[in-house]
Amino acid sequence: MDLGLSGKAVLVTGGSGLLGSAIVRRLATEGAVPIIHYRSRVAAAHALADDTGGFALQASLLVESEVDALIERAVESAGPLTGVVANAGGWPGPPVQTRNLTLERWRTTLDQNLTVAFLTARAYLKHVREVGHGSLVFVGSAAAHFGEDGYADYAAAKSAVTHGLVRTLAREIVESAPHGRVNAVSPTWVPPSAHAEAAAEQRLKRALATVPLGRPATSRDVASVVAWLLSDAVAGYVTGEVIQVTGGMSGKILPRPSGEG
Repeated sequence: MDLGLSGKAVLVTGGSGLLGSAIVRRLATEGAVPIIHYRSRVAAAHALADDTGGFALQASLLVESEVDALIERAVESAGPLTGVVANAGGWPGPPVQTRNLTLERWRTTLDQNLTVAFLTARAYLKHVREVGHGSLVFVGSAAAHFGEDGYADYAAAKSAVTHGLVRTLAREIVESAPHGRVNAVSPTWVPPSAHAEAAAEQRLKRALATVPLGRPATSRDVASVVAWLLSDAVAGYVTGEVIQVTGGMSGKILPRPSGEG
């Protein structure tokens, strides 16, 4: 199926990471021109750009001026942006029960996931205002819908993105672009490899307990849905939606029994 993305410029934040690079490669197979944002993975980003015929651009997404400049540089490199995938985010680290969660970690997690998403969206929406069209796709998390013990900070940040930002911006974008769209994908945890550490394997086992399809999401699973959402040709009437790429997850990840982990 032709998604109509050939020759279209799309910026992917966090584009050199596991999920970001899969999204970039998926877009490249559709003929899109990917702009790969990175913060510190210089070699990986530039190698990916070489492989996909795209551009690699560095920026800190917690610095307002750098986010605005990123959009400007992306346009200078590849022309008007058909879409932006707000994929960049930060995993907080080991689980911490809310009663022990520090304010420092809370603020850091919200900055890395919610503030970064806001600044990216704001900068892109200014561009949309100028060109009159655009599609914005946020990458959320199943934690936003089901919660995740030990990660109240992450679940709250992603919930704010997929519920508050998506639904609000889907209403606002049409003031600048009558056919502009804002959506999100919420995947389950994507394991970094088939040879995960024991702790990660245990976490994966617990997560899969409520997944009918019986396997975790892959980066390709998520990337395909992102590409579909960016396409005006096939998803042009889809906006304000959050697509869960969760294999049918219907329950919650239960807390570990006392003494486990």
